[in-house]
Amino acid sequence: MLTVLRNRAFRNLFTAQVTALLGTGLATVALGLLAYDIAGPDAGSVLGTALAIKMVAYVALAPILTALAGRLPRRALLISADTLRAAVALALPFAGEIWHVYTLIFVLQAASAAFTPTFQAALPDVLPDERDYTQALSLSRLAYDTESLASPALAAALLTFTTYNWLFLGTAAGFLASAALVLSAALPKHTPTTVTPRRRLANLRADIRHFFTTPQLRALFWMDMAVATAGALVLVNTVVYVREHLDLTTADVALALGAYGTGSMTAALLIPRALGRLSDRRLMLTGALSLPAVHTATAAITTAPTGTWRWPALLTAWCAFGAACSTVLTPAGRLLRRAAGTPEQRTGIFATQFSLSHACWLLTYPLAGWLGAAAGLQAAVTALGLLSLATALLAVHAWPKRATEQHHHAEEHIHTNLPPAHPHLTDAIAVPTGFRHRHTLHPDSLHTA
Repeated sequence: MLTVLRNRAFRNLFTAQVTALLGTGLATVALGLLAYDIAGPDAGSVLGTALAIKMVAYVALAPILTALAGRLPRRALLISADTLRAAVALALPFAGEIWHVYTLIFVLQAASAAFTPTFQAALPDVLPDERDYTQALSLSRLAYDTESLASPALAAALLTFTTYNWLFLGTAAGFLASAALVLSAALPKHTPTTVTPRRRLANLRADIRHFFTTPQLRALFWMDMAVATAGALVLVNTVVYVREHLDLTTADVALALGAYGTGSMTAALLIPRALGRLSDRRLMLTGALSLPAVHTATAAITTAPTGTWRWPALLTAWCAFGAACSTVLTPAGRLLRRAAGTPEQRTGIFATQFSLSHACWLLTYPLAGWLGAAAGLQAAVTALGLLSLATALLAVHAWPKRATEQHHHAEEHIHTNLPPAHPHLTDAIAVPTGFRHRHTLHPDSLHTA
């Protein structure tokens, strides 16, 4: 996997991604503590709204910014996004009102919504060999998992001798380092896209229809929702649990978030071996179905009035949440890749899953924050637990066992009722009865079971 780092351009881009992720992780810890300083026990509500704003930026702005990114110089766009994010990070410590936080978070996430798709689109050009590109994707995923563990640990160490405001300085340093690394990377010449808005909209509709008519992908959507219930509870309410409910220190907030990252990282390292013995379906559904059980344990911790056992129990629950979420998310790319017949479809399917999964967080972030502030932590845990149970069961129903092994072989077939410009026909050959091509088959609106 590490051989791909011999490519200097990718090595610089990957290092830029890692430094930006570490900066983002420090900001996550600092933002929670800033919210607690401003709103006290209502910090969950502030964080829930701030993170919902992040999802609005990702869901609403990402498609627009992705289209613009195809028409602009990549290097300039990436550096501009990093510079803007650094400026926002430096401004956050001076936020004295809640609306200041919301405005700055929106600007920060709008810049991230421009950076992320541009970065992802550059990788296939930097690494044209599919094997190298696959290794790059694996490294990228590992970077996300490592950040979820390393950032809270680094934040906890820094908070032992400084205040949380200095964490924002670390965030800005990470973004500026990312910009410098992008500047030093030799990116291949980029040809601006010529895809029209009408064609892009048609492709988006086709990708969404494909997503919800494929059993595995429909189940993935419900599992993404279950994962979002756990992630929202951890990210939004950790500061409330630690500072208000357990009356612990700011460093303990970082420690609790680190427990979540530890569970995620541990599961991610074990999953490749587990997939050698278990099917994707069995492993991912097991992860999804375990989430309601962890919610139940968290509810017991929440209702307990006193007891020193609550702190280690909370760390254990957060670790279990991280492991369960990683069990669902780590193999997800395999489902997405199998569901796409062509490289063009693969891009569309990955982009569709990105938007749909973030839409799940757009629901759960406010639910965790607003309900927790209005009715208490117990109400938030119960609501999120019931939602995780319902969506996990819907995932089981959407992904019957017989669909696991069906349609996993490439088969030549002819489409007789698709227009020539349809995105699915990119690699098809015109024949008298329609368009013929060959790819792995899955039951969807274009290929009936």
